[in-house]
Amino acid sequence: MATETEIKLSLSARTASALAKQAMLSNIERRRQLLINTYYDTHDKRLRRERMVVRHRQKGRQWLLTVKTAPMLTAGLAQRSEWEVHSRPGEFDFSHLDGSVRELLESLRESLQPAFTTHFMRHTWLLEPRAGVRIELALDRGWIEARGQRQTIREIELELLDGTVSDLFAVAAELQASLPLHPAASSKAERAYRLLDDLPLTAVKALPVPTDAAMSSIEAFRLIALSCLNHLQYNEAGVCQSDEPEFVHQARVAIRRLRSAMRLWQSRLPENFVTRFDPLWQEMANKLGETRNWDVFIAETLPALADALPGRVEVERLSSHALRRCANSRKASRSALKSVAYSRLLIDFSAATQALPDDAAGSLAHFVPRCLNKRARRVQERAAAALGTDDDAARHRLRVAFKQLRYAVEFFTPILAGPLLANYHQSASDLQDLLGRLNDLAVASQLAADAPTAGQGQGIADWLAAQTDSLLPEFAKRLNDFQQQPVPWKAG
Repeated sequence: MATETEIKLSLSARTASALAKQAMLSNIERRRQLLINTYYDTHDKRLRRERMVVRHRQKGRQWLLTVKTAPMLTAGLAQRSEWEVHSRPGEFDFSHLDGSVRELLESLRESLQPAFTTHFMRHTWLLEPRAGVRIELALDRGWIEARGQRQTIREIELELLDGTVSDLFAVAAELQASLPLHPAASSKAERAYRLLDDLPLTAVKALPVPTDAAMSSIEAFRLIALSCLNHLQYNEAGVCQSDEPEFVHQARVAIRRLRSAMRLWQSRLPENFVTRFDPLWQEMANKLGETRNWDVFIAETLPALADALPGRVEVERLSSHALRRCANSRKASRSALKSVAYSRLLIDFSAATQALPDDAAGSLAHFVPRCLNKRARRVQERAAAALGTDDDAARHRLRVAFKQLRYAVEFFTPILAGPLLANYHQSASDLQDLLGRLNDLAVASQLAADAPTAGQGQGIADWLAAQTDSLLPEFAKRLNDFQQQPVPWKAG
């Protein structure tokens, strides 16, 4: 069994044509080969569920049978187990495989059938940036064919043959310095399955993170941070290609979770790591945040205003203004996710995260209680301030503290699992949702006040203020209920 480690980067047709002219490829022999691949699965797509790939590859006169475990693709980096042997079309010899992988495929042998194909021309260069490092750069151009439909393949694969993951990221960063290259969010097989199933773009929520008490704290941070990047990248295409608000919402949540993780681990992260990356992620979140504010305003506030103030011209004017601002803001969000700066941030942050030195401060189990106690104390402090005054800013600060506490609880769910966790998490989520509604009203009041028709909108301002006042008693009750909840970790 071999371990395949590679970075996948997508690129435009113009950039693909310019690749061979790059200085780093000068005086390096280029090889060219047509690759035709047939991927197999069962009728019920068992291999897809098991996150495995079985394919036959035609490579000139050779045929190769390849088995791969599906990778977690993060900012283009894929690491997976790979087996490959010479074969013939339609033959499946799994005798070279290991343990459970072999048992599974042997049991499915008679059920395997062609699922889709890929057909592309591969240009390769062997890079040796320093002694002991060898990296194959492959440019693939062709197509995926599934269900009688085709989708373009145009990507770079940087495969690590000898060296470290840091060497691989260094080459990717060097290429990005002169070419607009974006870390791929999906493998060829993943894209092919979506084409095969004719699936529409769907917003993706954060997946559970399999933290373990025996992990070092930095190992856990690395796992959580990269899962946040996955969450963000799974929603990239939806932000750029769809007007569905949930894509922007989930992309923004991914960045918030990432920044919350950086704050949780701040005392154990190198200072330059935090000071370098946190402002960059905050800037990206802000570019998505304005779009999210207008989406919520249009979807939730405007319909309620129209019902409460029927036929009012100021509501109609505000609606027209909001639609224009939202459209412009969405263009800005799309530009942000299509920017060279964002593509480079994904690679730079992933490289720095992978390179973080493991700490010697003990296991994650020792880190969790102190971390959560700190977050819980901050909530208590801000709760007192939010209850003591009718201050939107104080409630917003409490909401931020609740999000950080809730995300931390979610990050550590495998460690905290027990009878107290579900009730505590639900109570925190309910209160955060209510604080979110209060924040939406505060943001709506500001958006309405800044609109060109603000001078004619006293009725709108009064209605928004009344909605806020109506939620405050429920807010006080839910906050009190939450404060009575026992914590699902050792308090101190």
